[in-house]
Amino acid sequence: MIKIGISSCLMYPDPGRLVFGPKTLNYLEKDMANFVCQVGVLPVLIPTVEDSFLYPIMDQLDGFVFQGGTDLSPASYNEKPIIPGKWLGDPTRDAYELKLMEYAFRHEKPILAICRGFQLLNVFLGGTLYQDIATQRPDAILHRDADAYDHLRHGVSFPTNSLLGDIYGHDSGCIVNSVHHQGVKDLGSGLEVLATCREDGLVEAVSYTKSTPGKVLGVQWHPEFSYQKHDGTLESGKIIEMFLSHVKENLHASH
Repeated sequence: MIKIGISSCLMYPDPGRLVFGPKTLNYLEKDMANFVCQVGVLPVLIPTVEDSFLYPIMDQLDGFVFQGGTDLSPASYNEKPIIPGKWLGDPTRDAYELKLMEYAFRHEKPILAICRGFQLLNVFLGGTLYQDIATQRPDAILHRDADAYDHLRHGVSFPTNSLLGDIYGHDSGCIVNSVHHQGVKDLGSGLEVLATCREDGLVEAVSYTKSTPGKVLGVQWHPEFSYQKHDGTLESGKIIEMFLSHVKENLHASH
């Protein structure tokens, strides 16, 4: 059984919440569970526990998926908020997930990083983010609408001879969902761009060049939201299949 670790989303104590109001929750979004669950694959939600428990859990995992969610803290990429009191992010989750990512890199485990995870990957490798696209890139299209949510979409373009371009083709009809207000500003070390937003050029996908192509992959959109839904966006099954193929190759090489 292949064991895929999924980083937890965090929900903090909220007196107004009727269930578990005073407690911190580790959770997994349902579409993500459906995306990762395959025959012979066991998804494992990685809890925010002490290192003495966390590292033995990670030792049992064959690959890592980083979920979307709250903003990264500007402090995690050595910046201050561009507007005091806004977009402060979640430094607690940053510290937890950067620890997971450091482990995955050190042990050469396959990584699939989605939305926030894509941004985390960039920051882990020394890159920076636009704290708010609308403020810092007024030329950009709208990338997040709370009401439309994953029904907000835009085109993507793939560089010539790029991994995703070879998978999906280089025609101009490729569409992805868009649920983010932050994005890659300075690209992290060792990353190559696999896709950009067709309308404004913002980075939409990256791969780590110092490992097998696609073994460490980040995408800004949410492939799990459109998985098996035939909604006109990129066929996301190809992404999870590629990730799991790297996991299997890794396991085979280690035996």
